[in-house]
Amino acid sequence: MISKLGQVMLYVNDQDSAVAFWTEHMGFIVKAESSPGDMRWIEIAPSNGEGTSIVLQDKKFIQQMEPELNVETPSLMFFTEALDDLYSGMTEKGITVGEIVEMGGDRIFNFADHEENYFAVMEKRN
Repeated sequence: MISKLGQVMLYVNDQDSAVAFWTEHMGFIVKAESSPGDMRWIEIAPSNGEGTSIVLQDKKFIQQMEPELNVETPSLMFFTEALDDLYSGMTEKGITVGEIVEMGGDRIFNFADHEENYFAVMEKRN
């Protein structure tokens, strides 16, 4: 039986730039980094270290190893308890953000990373 989603693979063109974006602009931490053989992967997570982590993989390397593998960007939804503060902070950092919209009673906005991959953030209060 599956108990939880542990990691999401995010295939990127430049791992170092991806790490910089997620840690410097989004407040994530690097949980682990490994370079088995020619492969390099970097595991990042929200600063509290909880929940599903993201593993940054080199897109070109993976395409060479496994040409049939889908390396497109997954659709990720992040949660925050402080949507307005996050939105303001991302805007101040020059991150591309969409408008805050309300959908089914939830407030959501999207944002783009340094490679113009889009993700969404939803306000979730405890």
